[in-house]
Formats: sequence, C-alpha cells, structure tokens
Amino acid sequence: MSSPPVIAVTSGEPAGIGPELCGMLAGKQWPARIVLIGDAELLASRAALTGLHLGLRPYAVNNPVLPGTLEVLHVPLATPSLPGVLDARNAAYVLQTLDAAITGCSKGEFAAMVTAPVQKSIINDAGIPFSGHTEYLAEHTATPRVVMMLAGEYGGSHGTPASWMRVALATTHLPLSAVPAAVTPALLEETLRILHADLRDKFGFAVPRILVAGLNPHAGEGGHMGREEIDVIEPVLARLREEGMQLIGPLPADTLFVPHQLARGDAVLAMYHDQGLATLKFATFGGGINVTLGLPIIRTSVDHGTALDLAGTGRADPGSLFAAMDCALAMLATQEAHS
Repeated sequence: MSSPPVIAVTSGEPAGIGPELCGMLAGKQWPARIVLIGDAELLASRAALTGLHLGLRPYAVNNPVLPGTLEVLHVPLATPSLPGVLDARNAAYVLQTLDAAITGCSKGEFAAMVTAPVQKSIINDAGIPFSGHTEYLAEHTATPRVVMMLAGEYGGSHGTPASWMRVALATTHLPLSAVPAAVTPALLEETLRILHADLRDKFGFAVPRILVAGLNPHAGEGGHMGREEIDVIEPVLARLREEGMQLIGPLPADTLFVPHQLARGDAVLAMYHDQGLATLKFATFGGGINVTLGLPIIRTSVDHGTALDLAGTGRADPGSLFAAMDCALAMLATQEAHS
C-alpha cells in the first residue's frame, strides 16, 4: 500500500478489558496508523492502572505515523467508569464509538474498523434494543444481509503448521426454537452468495470451497431425523452448484469439524450459533476473530467477551485483538490486489 492504512479500533465496554487491550496495541509495530475510538482519559487511566507505557495523541486526519504512539478519537463517557462495574449510563457512549467508526469507514477516512467487546446486556438494560455488533453494523450501513464468520488457527505442533478454521453462520443470535423456521431457501442462498463472494474478494480464494452443515442430527439421516436437509438445504446447494460454486454437504455437524473433513474446504457454513461456534471457540479461543461479511466496509473483532473479572488487572490477553488487526490488514491487501 502506498501509505499506511488508518484502522479505527473501538474500545468497547468501558468497564471491561477493551480499553486496556487497545493500549496493548502500542506494544507492536503495525503497518498502519491505529486510531482508538473512546474516552481519552479512560484509555490513559486504564493503561496506567495496568502498567502500560504508551503515548496517546489526539487524532487528526493528516497525522504522521509515530512508532509506539496511538491516536485517540475522543468520545466522552457519560459518567466515569470503574473496571468491572457496569453502568447503563454509558450504554449510549458505547454505541457512539461504533457510530464514529462506521462514519469514518463509510467516508473513506478509515480503511477498516476493529472492535473490542461490548456488553449487550447493559445496553439493553439502558432501554436500547441491541442484539450485537453484526446486526448493528448491518442496520447502520443500510446492508440488507450480512454474515457472521469466526475464524482462528488450530492444531499445529512439533514443526507442523497450524491450520485455519473459518465458520460462518446462517442464523446468529436466535433462540434455538426459532432456528428451523429461520433457515429458509432465501436465507441460505443469500448467505452462501455473501460467503462465497467475500472468501474470493477479501480472503483471496479464487474458487472457495464451502462445507455446509445440516440442521438436524446426522444431517437428518435421510429424513428420519428431520426433513430440512431434503426440503430446504439440498435444493439450494444443487442450484448454486450449477453456477459453479464448490459446495459440500449437507454434512453431519458432529463429524464435520474433524481435521480431514475441514481440509476439504476453506470455510464452514453452520446453521446456527452454537452448532458452529462451540467447536471453533474450543479450538481457537484467545486467538480467534470475528469478521462481518457482506458489509461495504471491513470490520473484524475479537472473539471473546468483556471479561469484567479481568478488567484493570493487566492479565487480559491481547491475542485475539492482535489477530483481528492482522486479519483486517490482510483483507485490505487482498482487496487492493483485486482492484
């Protein structure tokens, strides 16, 4: 890239580990300008509390890169925040940091956004309907359909390289009882088209191979344990295969995540949240990431929560945030190569 990209990093729930994780970004040299979005005093005080020595300066569009220094786009807290102590009065502040990042990305001021974790419960306690970053980003970029994908390295030892596991979701934050009715032909087709396009355009797979999970145990076992595979999933896969998509499935989810099966594909499409993410987080937690596919902007995130019990202790692990930053930069490089 001709000049370092500017990456916005939202600092997340102020009572959680997000603010201190953001400060830890200064401990590594990045081929980018990093702009933290949050309360400047909070970021400085949390860094001091956890023993981080870093330089912070106000964000300006034309700032030069200064090694070891992070820029801050200041968004003021509504009320002072203590580590580990949630306060609904700061719920709107959390969303204001997201709005600033979305606006900057949409205008081209930021090349991508990376998000630290938020606490959905306290936002809802404040009377603000909020089901997650993914849905919020879709609404505020006027994107009719987005796809949540988590990814991370797993395995690898004694000189054997680790492999990447990528798991996208057909449905996200729904009660399990609502999933079957939500898995419609239209939803599956839209999801697979978005997943296929972004694996190609943002991750560099010329012909993406997608492993598709069934909905029911044993992928329905020929209709004896449910007919969604026969009536809904298989017809969609057959139609898209005719267009040239490499789709494998529907596969039983209980054996899909073994290494020899994963080696057959570049990503997995799971039908619901825990079907895909329980295995992925077991295999990659602490170094995994969350990517929102289908957006007009690049957004990556950590794959963990706010860890209120660790906030302010200095023991939070920045591995997932670092991986999210690496992924955003890689996606930018792939996009530039395709442009």
